[in-house]
Amino acid sequence: MTNQKMTIIDVRTPGEFMGGHVAGSINIPLQEIQNRKDEIMALAQPIVLCCASGMRSGQATAYLKSLGVNCENGGSWLDVNGDY
Repeated sequence: MTNQKMTIIDVRTPGEFMGGHVAGSINIPLQEIQNRKDEIMALAQPIVLCCASGMRSGQATAYLKSLGVNCENGGSWLDVNGDY
């Protein structure tokens, strides 16, 4: 995936995101995912979602996949930081 255009969305809170995040990622907290679905669907896909442990990003991934978004749960942002 490293050569493809893609988007990394960090679903942690803004405070958590400010404490460290994947370079180039965007912060859309989990509680805002539903309200910002149109914005998310317009982003370059595939989309990789991450958070602290993979729990919140898993919830966001399941929701976005139900809408037909090409996305995956990257798990912890620390893992995504090394993989993408």
